[in-house]
Amino acid sequence: MSAPKKVVLAYSGGLDTSIILKWLQTEYDCEVVTFTADLGQGEELEPARKKAEMLGVSEIFIEDLREEFTRDFVFPMFRANALYEGLYLLGTSIARPLISKRLVEIAAETGADAVSHGATGKGNDQVRFELSAYALNPDIKVIAPWRMWDLTSRTRLLEFAEQHQIPIAKDKRGEAPFSVDANLLHTSSEGKVLEDPADEAPEYVLQRITRPEDAPDAPEMVEITFEQGDAVAVNGETMTPAGILTRLNELGGKHGVGILDLVENRFVGMKSRGVYETPGGTILLEAHRGIEQITLDSGAGHLKDQIMPRYAELIYNGFWFSPEREMLQALIDKSQEHVSGTVRVKLYKGSARTVARWSDHSLYSEAHVTFEEDAGAYDQKDAQGFIQLNALRLKLLAARERRLNLKGG
Repeated sequence: MSAPKKVVLAYSGGLDTSIILKWLQTEYDCEVVTFTADLGQGEELEPARKKAEMLGVSEIFIEDLREEFTRDFVFPMFRANALYEGLYLLGTSIARPLISKRLVEIAAETGADAVSHGATGKGNDQVRFELSAYALNPDIKVIAPWRMWDLTSRTRLLEFAEQHQIPIAKDKRGEAPFSVDANLLHTSSEGKVLEDPADEAPEYVLQRITRPEDAPDAPEMVEITFEQGDAVAVNGETMTPAGILTRLNELGGKHGVGILDLVENRFVGMKSRGVYETPGGTILLEAHRGIEQITLDSGAGHLKDQIMPRYAELIYNGFWFSPEREMLQALIDKSQEHVSGTVRVKLYKGSARTVARWSDHSLYSEAHVTFEEDAGAYDQKDAQGFIQLNALRLKLLAARERRLNLKGG
């Protein structure tokens, strides 16, 4: 790959991406543009601007993408009830395609010929960033310093920072207890004290959720209203997508909802242990499944459940912009046409449980399921023929087995 002339860097303002910024400048003698996304990570972003300016960057992009993130990435994913390996709500995975999209767009806007990220060569994020970038611009150059440089230890990184007068926060002098990634959907913690899956995660790992043991002793009800599969209101108050997720995060965090300790299978082949906190997302998933229970036909619902693992795997592995993900999304979105109504969820000491749901689009018929007189809504005698027809092949199989056993005896 020829040396880039201008690079757009996904920049957090932290030590690692600040070192990458300087490394790009010294390694390639190129101009660097920084892009910092506010995805609801809860950090002040202006220090990133000041640090980039100090490092000689003249084109600095800091953007509030919380609404786009929730509306165009999180909500479509939640229409599918997506869970990777049955448990993980894909909080890190779903943020990467949006960051990559803006990297590529900013590169076009500024005339840059390359983009760069701070993902390591061991993780999934390098795959997600780069597959997304190439899907959007097949000619873009992607620079992944962690796969290229010789700064292979914390000591060498700190030496490089000191050599180039990059400010080092005092708590970076020692080994960080764990690595954290955060956005509006979740917080993930990995590494160091979490690397041995036989050891329980220390309590201080939790970033945004109260320990269930310390949560309020009284339960709290929350009502979530949906229109065509997307949440539109909380407790009767209409909100933006990001506003809804923010509010549900507050409620879930307060009641200890959404903690997951998971050993997952990374796309690159290894197993990894992480602690994920997804308070609002956990409530949203429970509520969405609750409204689907009364508005979604059984055939449509069962088909959705069958394709969900594949859909979740595509997101986890970095294929958000693939045609197969878009095809599955079209099917999922079609299923949501009548998924409208309200769900009441009870929050209590780590649990979020649907306790009521109602909808003008409901398929639930009390007249058909009642244990009382049903006024002729359902003729129970019809079940006899239904059972006999479904039993026919089982009877034939059993008769053959009996015949062969008698012959063999």
